[in-house]
Amino acid sequence: MKKRDIRMNLYYIPALILMLSFIVFPLGNAIRLAFFKWNGYSQNMVWYGVQNYINMVKDKYFWTAFFNTLLYGFASMLIQNILGLAYAIFLNTNFRGRVIVRTFVYLPIMISGLLMGYIMYYFVQYQGGVFNEMLSWFGIAPLDWMNDPMRARLMITAINGLQFVGNSMIIYLSGLQNIPAMYYEAAALDGASSWGVFRNITLPLLVPAMSTAVVLNLINSLKLNDIIISMTNGGPALSTHSLSSFISHTYFTAEQAGYASAIGVFMFLFILLVSVTMNQYFRKREVEY
Repeated sequence: MKKRDIRMNLYYIPALILMLSFIVFPLGNAIRLAFFKWNGYSQNMVWYGVQNYINMVKDKYFWTAFFNTLLYGFASMLIQNILGLAYAIFLNTNFRGRVIVRTFVYLPIMISGLLMGYIMYYFVQYQGGVFNEMLSWFGIAPLDWMNDPMRARLMITAINGLQFVGNSMIIYLSGLQNIPAMYYEAAALDGASSWGVFRNITLPLLVPAMSTAVVLNLINSLKLNDIIISMTNGGPALSTHSLSSFISHTYFTAEQAGYASAIGVFMFLFILLVSVTMNQYFRKREVEY
């Protein structure tokens, strides 16, 4: 039996190698590079100490990217979870065409974020954009949708939120189907209202599913990069960058690899803190059934 256990443990080695190669080593290297002033390709790396972190605190573009990251992360997460829960409740009933609706909601996830951004850019572009063509039907002057920073941020948030609603829908639908029917039968016998059933039975018993959906969607949205690159590339004037896309800009365009690594370390720690906090928050609210 011990020999068999040892042989079974050998199957962990490929996964361990992949984790070390693509997660642990890059993270460790980023932490190291954050203490150097380096342009990303030169052989000369100058020790910089914590100056990269000091520069980060003083950089207004970093704080703009951080604000955008919070907006993209939390607003997208709210859209995905509210609509995902609504779709799950709707699809948890028996009606003709339920599978078609489920497929229609989940289908956008199968498109990459970069491609989705390019598709949506054709809707919002100034010349020949779908939205401006629709405005022209009513005699309204065309808008440069992505030229205004706040409007561009809201467009990016809405697109990211709506694209991944299907993830939340599947998680919530699984959670709803695992709730025992006897609770609803007892509530019906007691004459409970639909809102009372939802608030006192459905929501408390959906907390494990809600925890999974909220944390996963929040982490993915806080790392948002591809839609930003395809729709605005961080513009206008670096006003729509997230931390993730700002790292790419700082590393490859501004050629400040050490500074980009410092931002990456901050981003990793921030997302780790948010995910751990949210997990603990939902764990305290879970109920057994």
